[in-house]
Amino acid sequence: MQKAVSITKTIFLVIFYHSLSIVSSVDTLKQGDRLSSSTYLVSANGVFTLGFYSPENTHNSYLGIWFTDDTYGPIWLWNRDKPIIENSGVLTISSTMKLIINSSGGDPIDLYANENGMNITATLLNSGNFVVKEMSINGSGDGFLWQSFDYPTDTLLPGMKLGVNHRTGRNWSITSWFSQNNPVAGAFTLEWDPSRHRLIIRRRGVLYWTSGDLKDYIDEDRPDLKLKKFENIGYGYDPYNFIYNFVNVTNDDEDYMSYFLEIDPDRTPDFRKISGWKLDDDGYIYGHDRIIIVDVRSCYGYNTELGCELWECRNYKEKFDLRSGHFLADYTYSSYDNNSGLTGSDCRGYCWNNCECVGYSEISEPGCVYWKKKSSFVQSLDGSSFVQSQDGMESGIYVLISEPANKRKKKKKIWIVIAVVITVVLLLLGCSWFIMRKIKQGKWKEELDKLMTLEDNDGGNGHDLRMFTYSSILAATNSFSLENKLGGGGFGPVYKGKMDEGREIAVKVLSRRSNQGLLEFKTELILISNIQHMNLVKLLGFCIHGDEKMIVYDYMPNKSLDFFLFDPAKKELLNWDTRFNIVEGIAQGLLYLHKYSRLRIIHRDLKAGNILLDDNMNPKISDFGLAKIFKQNVIEANTDRRAGTYGYMAPEYAMQGIYSVKSDIYSFGVLVLEIVSGEKNNSFHNEEGPLNLVEYAWELWSKDAALELVDPTLKSSRSHIDQLRRCIHVGLLCLENRATDRPTTEDVVSMLKNETMMLPMPKCPAFVSGSSVVYELENVESEKFSANGLSMSAVDGR
Repeated sequence: MQKAVSITKTIFLVIFYHSLSIVSSVDTLKQGDRLSSSTYLVSANGVFTLGFYSPENTHNSYLGIWFTDDTYGPIWLWNRDKPIIENSGVLTISSTMKLIINSSGGDPIDLYANENGMNITATLLNSGNFVVKEMSINGSGDGFLWQSFDYPTDTLLPGMKLGVNHRTGRNWSITSWFSQNNPVAGAFTLEWDPSRHRLIIRRRGVLYWTSGDLKDYIDEDRPDLKLKKFENIGYGYDPYNFIYNFVNVTNDDEDYMSYFLEIDPDRTPDFRKISGWKLDDDGYIYGHDRIIIVDVRSCYGYNTELGCELWECRNYKEKFDLRSGHFLADYTYSSYDNNSGLTGSDCRGYCWNNCECVGYSEISEPGCVYWKKKSSFVQSLDGSSFVQSQDGMESGIYVLISEPANKRKKKKKIWIVIAVVITVVLLLLGCSWFIMRKIKQGKWKEELDKLMTLEDNDGGNGHDLRMFTYSSILAATNSFSLENKLGGGGFGPVYKGKMDEGREIAVKVLSRRSNQGLLEFKTELILISNIQHMNLVKLLGFCIHGDEKMIVYDYMPNKSLDFFLFDPAKKELLNWDTRFNIVEGIAQGLLYLHKYSRLRIIHRDLKAGNILLDDNMNPKISDFGLAKIFKQNVIEANTDRRAGTYGYMAPEYAMQGIYSVKSDIYSFGVLVLEIVSGEKNNSFHNEEGPLNLVEYAWELWSKDAALELVDPTLKSSRSHIDQLRRCIHVGLLCLENRATDRPTTEDVVSMLKNETMMLPMPKCPAFVSGSSVVYELENVESEKFSANGLSMSAVDGR
């Protein structure tokens, strides 16, 4: 640590002397001035420097402010989430009165835009505040139009505010770096609690530490000083010359905390120094010369010393022990989470954090079982367990036990040898894991760089997708709380969130165990960023955190079509006008994908669960993780890996791996029959009856009784009989066994809208006659889920 500080200090001293030789004491940027990576602004008192800062071992740079002659590191960064590549940034005031950062190959980054067009200047003040002022005729400044103090990063300086502006809704808080050399928002935040008037530190949204009340403080050595200090902050002044004077301002417009420094003349002060509070990525706050002010590393969730908050209900004497047996019959397990994205550590973490949980078991396919009531566990002497997975394998139960204090067991020599061997093996495995993780992180870094440009398959330019910070996703979803969980499936869980500006979002978290890897992740991002249509889901951006991949969409309050269509009570909310509008909207969305978008796109997983419904029940096609891009002159393609959902796959795709726009047409035909009937395609299980909805519809059509297919809740729709019959007719035409016999997407739209258009007679559709297609699909695994329309589905032929 000392070595790192020494290196950092040397770097800053070099920067300092270099800056003095270039800019002298210039503290103001005017129109036409250019601040590049080799020039700086220095405050009038020489304490602060503003320029482009580059962390060690990176080629990225950020507009930042730092103490000119200190080892403190940057105290403010503007573009911490949008680094500038290769130190090419230039800060300037443009002719349109914008304070802006330009860089080679990157989009401009605005700091401030003056809408009235009057002249502005930007000045680095002696307080460390970088401000924009409007210049009057005589050249004097007239108030602040913008200031860096309103956008703190990881450091709090005297005069800065922590709290909230009730008038504008702005929240002032500081957030740690992700790591020592990565300024992206990290795990810890320092905030002001306006309801209880105290400082708080959170980690990933969880309350870790509080300052306690702000009280009057009298220094025995200096009784003349009237100060205020917090209960859990150890001193009113630091060992040098700084005396902290905290203030709290509460009125109709603002509620915030700030602090000021009073100089103690008895301590021979250096008036050029200003002590700030930096929130470190390890979770502690330190002041000038790295004097620790608050250390939350001693907070474990079950101790309350020095301001630590309780968030755990466990203590160091408790642990989980793997045992065979069962809980008493009166206490059967109270919850079962069948999310296949859960690992054993997820089961353990949930049970540990739930104070009512007394045991858990891992079910390999899928999920976890929890016991939540206090009860006696009955040990099985024959090693059997009452918990079984779907494949019939028994699983042991991890039971929460409390080890007796001061109890020691004598160990035999053989166990000592075993322990030593296990330790050595674990160390070797740990080293191997660490090395492999570093290699994997390097590959992820390369892929992330590529992903940020998102070049499409036909050589298009990059796409300006928003990359959400992990901390913003945590805040929006309340740290992925169960209350915000919309569901989970083969590709991982989906959570509802709400951003600071009030926008509701849906976050799809891709499970590490899912079949959707980086390729499918990039495919979905590329496709949805390329397409804009009222019947297609709107992508807001993405987030990558370590190995975690997340996609962020607009939240759809009416969830997905299957949420209504297959529920006996909710389907009554779908009258025929609404259903026909959904059918027509899906067709229009497909037409755009197949013909009018810049890329010809085959969805490959069209189903009710992938149709979102907005506030007005308008359909939005979603989930493009399995989609494929076609060049305009390509008609069809072939793959050895089938992907999709049972019951919606076209026969040529299921049997031969051939897919085209006609594959989506087949899926659309199944979907139309489901919308008309209100039944799932695979809801038929009578061995003597039809195999599925498609066969049932064909039987009724052959008997000239097609209207018997109509959902009973629509029987009152007598005025729409012709439209209902036409939809069934179109649906069967889309289900032709041969792809060439199915209508084109344009024909489907025309047949739905033009009621006078003559329709050809349908032939016997696929998946009806007991052909080899059916037997082939019996060997296909299927995972299906839809919540809020963000459907997770994966099917692979064995």
